[in-house]
Amino acid sequence: MKIKLLALSFLLGGISLFAQDYFPKNDGVKTKNNNYTAFTNAKIYMTPTQVIEKGTLLIQNGKVVQVGKSVSIPKNAVVQDLDGKSIYPSFVDIFSNFGVKTPERANNAGRSAQYGPEREGFYWNDHIMPENNAVSSFSYDSKKAEELRKAGFGAVNAHIQDGIARGTGLLVALNDEGSEAQRILSDKSGQYFSFEKSVAKRQSYPGSLMGAMALMRQLYYDLDWYSKGNVDTKDRSLEALAANKGLTQIFAAGDNGNVLRADKIGDLFGIQYTILGGGDEYERIDDIKATNAKLILPLNFPDAFDVSNPYQAEYIALKDMRHWNLAPSNPKVLADNGVEFSITLHELKSPSDLKEKLMKAITYGLSKTKALEALTTVPASILGMSGQIGSLQTGSQANFLITSGEIFDENTILYENWVQGTKDIIQSMDLVDIRGNYDLNVNGNTYTVSLTGSIDKPKAELKKGDDKVDSKMDFSDNWLNLSFPDDNMGSYRMIARVEPASNTISGKMVLPNGNETMANLTKTSPFEEKSEDKSTEKPELVALSYPNVGFGYKEKPKQENILFKNATVWTGEAILENTDVLIKNGKIDKVGKDLRAGGATVVDATGKHLTAGVIDEHSHIAALAINEGGHNSSAEVRMKDVIDPTDMDIYRNLAGGVTTIQLLHGSANPIGGRSAILRLKWGENADGLVFPNAPKFIKFALGENVKQSNWNSFSRFPQTRMGVEQVYTDYFQRAKEYDAKKKSGKPFRYDEEMETLAEILNGERFISCHSYVQSEINMMMKVAEKFNFRMNTFTHILEGYKVADKMAEHGVGGSTFSDWWAYKYEVNDAIPYNAAIMASQGVTVAINSDDAEMSRRLNQEAGKTVKYGDMSEIEAWKMVTLNPAKLLHLDDRVGSIQEGKEADMVLWSDHPLSVYAKAEKTLIEGKVYFDLEKDQMLRESVKKERNQLIGMMLNEKKNGGKTRTPVQNKKERFECETL
Repeated sequence: MKIKLLALSFLLGGISLFAQDYFPKNDGVKTKNNNYTAFTNAKIYMTPTQVIEKGTLLIQNGKVVQVGKSVSIPKNAVVQDLDGKSIYPSFVDIFSNFGVKTPERANNAGRSAQYGPEREGFYWNDHIMPENNAVSSFSYDSKKAEELRKAGFGAVNAHIQDGIARGTGLLVALNDEGSEAQRILSDKSGQYFSFEKSVAKRQSYPGSLMGAMALMRQLYYDLDWYSKGNVDTKDRSLEALAANKGLTQIFAAGDNGNVLRADKIGDLFGIQYTILGGGDEYERIDDIKATNAKLILPLNFPDAFDVSNPYQAEYIALKDMRHWNLAPSNPKVLADNGVEFSITLHELKSPSDLKEKLMKAITYGLSKTKALEALTTVPASILGMSGQIGSLQTGSQANFLITSGEIFDENTILYENWVQGTKDIIQSMDLVDIRGNYDLNVNGNTYTVSLTGSIDKPKAELKKGDDKVDSKMDFSDNWLNLSFPDDNMGSYRMIARVEPASNTISGKMVLPNGNETMANLTKTSPFEEKSEDKSTEKPELVALSYPNVGFGYKEKPKQENILFKNATVWTGEAILENTDVLIKNGKIDKVGKDLRAGGATVVDATGKHLTAGVIDEHSHIAALAINEGGHNSSAEVRMKDVIDPTDMDIYRNLAGGVTTIQLLHGSANPIGGRSAILRLKWGENADGLVFPNAPKFIKFALGENVKQSNWNSFSRFPQTRMGVEQVYTDYFQRAKEYDAKKKSGKPFRYDEEMETLAEILNGERFISCHSYVQSEINMMMKVAEKFNFRMNTFTHILEGYKVADKMAEHGVGGSTFSDWWAYKYEVNDAIPYNAAIMASQGVTVAINSDDAEMSRRLNQEAGKTVKYGDMSEIEAWKMVTLNPAKLLHLDDRVGSIQEGKEADMVLWSDHPLSVYAKAEKTLIEGKVYFDLEKDQMLRESVKKERNQLIGMMLNEKKNGGKTRTPVQNKKERFECETL
């Protein structure tokens, strides 16, 4: 009975379609071909894990009607026997720009930046465009669609790849014969975001990664405020953002660090993004796994560098060499760790590169099942379209591939790609395998012809005797074209139609003199595959390190109990000769003489000096950005959002005895971003570098930079020093009113910028203020006193000696350079006695670096104060240890060697203020993060690994692999003024 009902439904199916077809047709008859097509005897992959042997696929009107081993085939069906062939779901790419016009880059005419938006009625930032819908600018590109179908794709999800909030995408089937009404499966298939500004907009904010993150956070806070009906006007951007919140949320991150940053934003607002990765997730796989995010994975494996020139090879960073070696293992690493991902063509030069990249990933251990899932069921699931695409089930789109065998086999041929029931022939199923060895007799000469390669793309090698003859061959639609030169002049040109099951290829030959004759290629032996067992070939992979750069550790340092014996100990208040220090559980347990180890590792420190770790109050290392100058206040941005745990200057600072730094925002605006206090735990991730439970800080700035004196920008307020004062007064007055409203219990719009400034007013956040000129220093203290808070630190403060008494009265510290002067106009009055004079007036004084090079020899900078100002050695040493700890409100934990404090310490080979002193061991919380002896071993290890990878790259080139020109990927070193 069920079979009869099914047959009846087949017959009535066409009638129902006609009943729904309400469009008139005037270019022909309206009756449509409503026949079924049945594909029988195929190996059918309904899903990557649900496979039917000798199955039947029945389709009608672009949809799958039935699939299985026992399918009732209607009488009006066209039956195609696919015995020996396979059927797979067509691929899906969910990160594409197919058919969507790329926005043109804005003309940046004019000498000043644009600080305001160009639009009205939208969000205040032009880079926020959730109201954009890709379908509005979509134009089907049949040429590009053909390229995609040849690569196996049946549907792509396209969006406008421009801006931070990019709007919605559309899901389109690659059906050339369909209309937009048929092809567009979803006109709002997902909502897209990124950290990249729009190229079409000129608004300067955000000008940094941390600014983009702050903008995203504020956008969601504003959405919440707007959605509760608290805004009288209409904001079309927020309206769209609210309307689209139920869609799949896709974030274009682009590398492993940004994947984690995007996920943190999502976590803050209860959003689980699907995130575009960068192919380097293997480096931080535990952190990536912890996000629980699904990834969109580009197969952008880099080509080997051409290292044949040893001088050029020296430019290549070890981390870039490693990435070449390890990137193809990224999909396997993700799969092994249970991270679900789809595969995208994004960042590939051409869709035709996909198979090569996939085969490489499979060679590196990715299972074929996971590869197929990443191209079919996973992307369909991400988009919530599993019932329509990515699998072959009743009712789904008839998007499928017909292949000669297993789809990821190197020699498998893709014959057809059906999209919505429309056939696209990629390669004829009647293709004849012409591979083999042949004899060719022509014009009295005998040639041997060897045809190798794949069935669909054979290669020819022609010889006359033992001599190889240059030849060209084309084989398409079973037509063979072969040409080769004559010994004397001209060339032979043969064209032949290849017939199946024949050992002779007969055709017409045009001789060098223009005469025509018949010619035969006579097969002498069949083609034989080279007997290489590639399944047993495993690529050689180098080991990861923490971080995954040169001088990274194979294992993260472990906490240990250590007893330093007979050291000269600089406690911070005194210098103790022949003294022992015992470290237990990351803290300083005892300081004294003749201490017992009690199982601790004993270090003979005789003749050496033991001090607290150096603290740099003003640093710009370990960051991906320093300034957010798009506004005159950027209190909403956070330096902890852009920590770079792979920066080699972390290791170099450890080698100089530095254990703690304040990572400061730059001086592009009067009110800068929030600081991050870091412990230099080389090998930890970004979060692991953040000093736990540290006080909150923010960077302010005075002087030339904030009024943009040297930046040729004339449209941002302030442009004068007196304007800077008004900025502070205005912002603090608004923050005071904001805080009062918040504390009143009335509804208020959450504003990250105002929240930060309110923390200052409430004594919860401290200011480090970039400063030079005495008049501005006085002004800043008066503004603080007006709003009843205290400035914490004036950094640089090269005219501090002029106002040291007023600084002491206000209670503000100074963090200065040891001997910098006259390097720009506003420091003409700087003197090297500045630190000593401020200290003599009771100001807490530190010596800082503001420079990645100087920071690793701050011990020497402290020593200069002995020369300039006759400071005592212990007071000089305090300026890079205990005093900066006091300025950072961490002196109860670090900065001196005192029982109960945390064991951030340095063992020096010599007097620590000496230019001859080397840090032999640098410890943080009792873990050795730098060891001079280990450093020598690391140097040798780096050399050995570089040579190993260079050898691999030379072999890659020798074996015909693609190569690229060496490039120097050198990290920019930041300063206060870096934009």
